[in-house]
Formats: sequence, structure tokens, C-alpha cells
Amino acid sequence: MTKFARDPLYRRHRFPTDVIAHAVWLYFRFPLSLRMVEDMLAVRGVIVSHQTVRLWAEKFGRHFANDIRRRSAGRLGDKWYLDEVVIMIAGKKHWLWRAVDQEGFVLDVLVQSRRNAKAAKHLMRKLMKGQGRSPRVMITDKLRSYNAAKREIMPGVEHRSHKGLNNRAEDSHQPTRRRERIMKRFKSARHVQRFVSIHDPIANLFHIPRNDIPSIDHRRLRTIAMDTWHQIARLRPV
Repeated sequence: MTKFARDPLYRRHRFPTDVIAHAVWLYFRFPLSLRMVEDMLAVRGVIVSHQTVRLWAEKFGRHFANDIRRRSAGRLGDKWYLDEVVIMIAGKKHWLWRAVDQEGFVLDVLVQSRRNAKAAKHLMRKLMKGQGRSPRVMITDKLRSYNAAKREIMPGVEHRSHKGLNNRAEDSHQPTRRRERIMKRFKSARHVQRFVSIHDPIANLFHIPRNDIPSIDHRRLRTIAMDTWHQIARLRPV
């Protein structure tokens, strides 16, 4: 197994680098519970509790996600699809606001307790800060809050409001829905925000646009994604 004992990121962890990185990759790459990851590691002879996997996912997952964001800065699309979906947390409605580009890459995600113009403004400001620019065009459903927020935050941007045009953003909620079922609902708004802020950048890294591409190109893109992951997780010298 590869070891980077002097790497400060993995200091004071008794498991090798590749075990920790593999556990984090499994948890965020696939719709698995913590106990499922624990069992999959046990099959390989790695005995670790699901609580340790959770700690790894939070600590290392956040580090990996931040690195992916830095690498993708300025490279994502200029056509933004915005959508919001309701999630129940402790019996109360919350709203998961998400923005994706024209290739399906997640730009940002935000959990809020309201579905109004103030919440839409909060998302747009966060998007502008994260992307460092405004979009060429913004596509939403018919929620009027988007119009009100856009007039104040980015008045010069073209806005298309139509239910049928927004399917790309609506589809982007599906991975979160699957994980919500596996987790038997999220425990708090902070829990949701913490999970999606790590999950979505990692999903972006392994996302291959749905356009019809030759299999050789598909394999090449997948290889690039895995090589980038190995660099981020420090599994081999860069």
C-alpha cells in the first residue's frame, strides 16, 4: 500500500493513505451508507468502524472537494440552470437550491428554509462569488422569486423561465434524493449542506457529459478523472 507518512494531511492517522482515500471515494462516488462502506472495506481485510468512515468523509472529503473547486474555477459553463426542491428535515420543510451548467456540472448548492426572492438572491450572490462572473443566460422554472432576484443581482443577464427547459437542473437533485433515502432522511439543514458541499464537487470530477461520444473518448475522460483524483488524494507523486 502507498504511504505518505510525512504528508500533513494524513498525519496521525494509523491507516494508509490509499485506504482512507478509497473509503472517501466509495462513500461520495456511489450511493452507499457508512455501514456499507465499512463492510466493503472489511471484505478487503480492513477493519474500521462506520464512525471512522464518517470522520474520514467529513475531514478528507471537504479537503478533496475544495481542491476540485479550485481546479475547476473559471472552467464551468456560462449557461446556468437554477432549481429548488423541497426536503423534509425533522418534520419541517426546507428547500435545496441548486445551479448547474449546460453540461450538467453542479455550480453550487444551498439549503434554505424559504422559497422566496430573498432565498433566490442568496443563491445568486453565492453563485456570482463562486464563479467570479455572471452567466450568459439563466434558465429557471416559473417561480417568480427568480425574476425578482435577477432584477437586483444581475439585471443584464438573459432569463428564460419555462418548466420544460429546466429539466437539467431538476435531474441534478436525483443523487441527493437517493442518498436521502439511504440515510433515512437528513438530520439537520447543516447536515444536508455539509454533505452536498462535498458530494457535488466530487460528482463533478467523475461526471462525463451525456452527449454521445465514442467509447474511446469516454474511457479517456474516465482515466483523466481517476488520475486527477489520485493527485488530489495524494496517492502518487504529482
